This record gives sequence, structure tokens and C-alpha cells, in this order.
Amino acid sequence: FTRILQLEEEYIEKVCADIIALKPDVVFTEKGVSDLAQHYLVKANISAVRRVRKSDNNRIARACGATIVNRTEELKEDDVGTGAGLFEIKKVGDEYFCFITECKDPKACTILLRGASKDVLNETERNLQDALHVARNILLQPRLVPGGGAVEMAVSKALLEKGKSVEGVAQWPYRAVAQALEVIPRTLAQNCGANTIRTLTALRAKHATGGSSWGINGETGAIVDMKELGIWEPLAVKLQIYKTAVETAILLLRIDDIVSGSKKKDRDGQEQKMAQPTEESMKE
Repeated sequence: FTRILQLEEEYIEKVCADIIALKPDVVFTEKGVSDLAQHYLVKANISAVRRVRKSDNNRIARACGATIVNRTEELKEDDVGTGAGLFEIKKVGDEYFCFITECKDPKACTILLRGASKDVLNETERNLQDALHVARNILLQPRLVPGGGAVEMAVSKALLEKGKSVEGVAQWPYRAVAQALEVIPRTLAQNCGANTIRTLTALRAKHATGGSSWGINGETGAIVDMKELGIWEPLAVKLQIYKTAVETAILLLRIDDIVSGSKKKDRDGQEQKMAQPTEESMKE
């Protein structure tokens, strides 16, 4: 047993020696750090942070420009992240957090959210995620379209005009999609308590005279120019919405028949009930 302890101490000393040879300031590990390893690292003026989650470890490596290594024998000077400017520990509320700041060209970052309650915090997190997704979509496809139902009404008008140029049954898909798109401005008008028929009629008249950027104000229910109001939506979101809607409609139209399930009946004509699992059957 004494020999086993001696071998363990020698191995820990070797691992720490490999780390100390590169002279880092902070070491992050997903595993634990023994007291002996802490002694060697503190003696070399190196801080150690243990039990770091794998996802956090990957973000730290991207922020600092480091490379995650599984074995200390494979450590190289290039693996050490030199992009971090400051490492500090702060107390936020009742908990302590490690902060890595002043990073050079970081590829990852952390946003710290705080709220009065868990519900408020969850709502704030959802709103932040939506905002980040909007920013991502704009960066991938930097094109915007007017909001407030203006795009839906403009596309509906274009489809109706296209449908008039087609004869027979072929014009019905254009009219059906055009009517479906008018649901968006109609819903906005209903939510504001406005007169739906008058509002949609006035909006159609605006678009007929070339006002393709006119929509419905979501607060007052009035018809306004979305360009002047400053309400825009990413084009990528609209394209995906239309694609999904058309694909769903095609999927439903391909259904020939629906087979409805029925419950089995015994000889007396009564419905049979499925046997409920018991504790003994679950154990078996």
C-alpha cells in the first residue's frame, strides 16, 4: 500500500512538472485536483480551477486561444492560451464566479443575466435568445422587409394579380395563398381592437396605389408606413415561413384517406380496457 501511494505521488508530481514547465497562470480541468497537486501548483504561483463543465471548457479555450489536451505529456507551448488579459473571481449575489476578461480576438463570450425571480430571468433569457437569433439572421442575409403585415399584403396583392392572368382551376392556388397571407394583418387588427373589415379594406387600397410598405401599427391599429415607423423584419425569417407553410400544405394535400382507430370489443359488445401495469409486473 505504501508503494502504491508513492507511485501516485510520483505520477502527480510528474503531471504538475509538465504543467509548470510551460509557466501558465491558470489551469482549467474537467476533473478534480488533489491536495498534493494543488500544493505543487500553488508553489509555482499557478491557480487551478477544477470540475469545469465540458461546454464551459470549450468556450474558455475559444476565448483564450488555448487547446484542450487530455495528457500532460502532449503539452506544447502553442497549447497555452495567451489571449486572456485578466483572470479574477467576483462575488455576484451569494455565489462566486470566475471572470476571464480583456481577451484578444475572443471567439466566445458569456452574457451574465440577473433577475428578481426565476420566471423573470427565464423570460429575459428567451428574449435575449430571440434577439441573438435575429442578429444572426441579419448577418447571414443582410436584407430586411417592412413589418406590420406589409409584406404579407404585398405578396397577397401580387398573387391575386398573377391569378387573374391564369384561367380555370389553376388560378385557385394563387387565390388560396393570397387569402391565407391576409391572416397576418387581420390578426394584428383584431389584437388592437380595430375594425377588421375597414382596416383591411383601407390597407388593400393603400397597396393598390403603390404603398407596398404600409402595414398595421401593432399598438394603435392604425395604418401607417412601416418605413417611417421603423418596423422591419429579416428576409430570411419570412422566406422560411413561406417555405414551411407551402410544404405543409402540400403534405396535407397528398393525404388520400385517414384511417381512424377503434377500440376492441369483447363478445358481449363491451369495450375492453387495457390492463394497467402493476408494481410486480414492472419489477419483472
